[in-house]
Amino acid sequence: MTTGDPAGIGPEIVLKALADPAVAALAGWVVVGDAAAIAQAERITGLRLEARLHDAGVLDESVEPGRMDARCGAAAVEYVRIAVEMCLRGEAAALVTAPLNKEAVTLSGRAFSGHTEYIAELCGATESRMLLASERLRVIHATTHVPLRQAAQVEMARVLRTIEIGAQALRQMGYERPRIAVCGVNPHAGEHGLFGDEEAREIVPAIAAARARGIDASGPHAGDTVFLQASRGAYDLVVAMYHDQGHIPIKLLDFEGTVNVSVGIPVIRTSVDHGTAFDIAGKNVADARSMKNAMRLAARMARGS
Repeated sequence: MTTGDPAGIGPEIVLKALADPAVAALAGWVVVGDAAAIAQAERITGLRLEARLHDAGVLDESVEPGRMDARCGAAAVEYVRIAVEMCLRGEAAALVTAPLNKEAVTLSGRAFSGHTEYIAELCGATESRMLLASERLRVIHATTHVPLRQAAQVEMARVLRTIEIGAQALRQMGYERPRIAVCGVNPHAGEHGLFGDEEAREIVPAIAAARARGIDASGPHAGDTVFLQASRGAYDLVVAMYHDQGHIPIKLLDFEGTVNVSVGIPVIRTSVDHGTAFDIAGKNVADARSMKNAMRLAARMARGS
């Protein structure tokens, strides 16, 4: 587990999650962070760290909660690097990350677009994807942190690979033959060419290729209805074409319970699906439910790998 940005709520929710005996018993947890930040979080929460600490030794003093700090941005990235290398060496079976702040990381002088992309870079992976999972809905994205204009340039090969990676991830989560719904990119999935031909040119052939490989994929479905159908049990996974198409429905449905999963990489990585929450950092009011769910899913996937 990484503690995320030391000035955010990461250290706090790590302590709170590990204080739950049912969650703590799921694995042998190792927390990667700085001893000074953990000690500060212990003072704020009144809790003790119920796990082994891997002290990164980046920060040797407490920081101001809620304050954007380049030192904290750099520290948060270093925690991720250490934890990923532990996974790659076989010292850990999975990775759970607390939130970091992209702006703070950028202030440290590093170009950074997100956890998923950085972990993929460390692993040498070129086909990583973001999957969001809650109890009622699971969504994988063909594209994430790119301009919408670029995301709309749908490519058959990328859609097919996203379907394949999603199917593999769900099997790891325990779905023997996952039912996968693939979104269109245009309103009403193009309405038979009235609103665009990307579906016919790129998405339909990708679905056909996936089905030929034994994957239960269907579509393209209209984005304004398929998420409701999936949330009611019609599908196990929805393939979204771009960031907000997938993020908005699942965060609206279950913001606190959603887990971010990096897939298409050689390590299991789950994360909370919220940010550093600088506005409440240091106030002992942060909710650890998303962190607990991320820990549960990481343990479940590690057992299924």
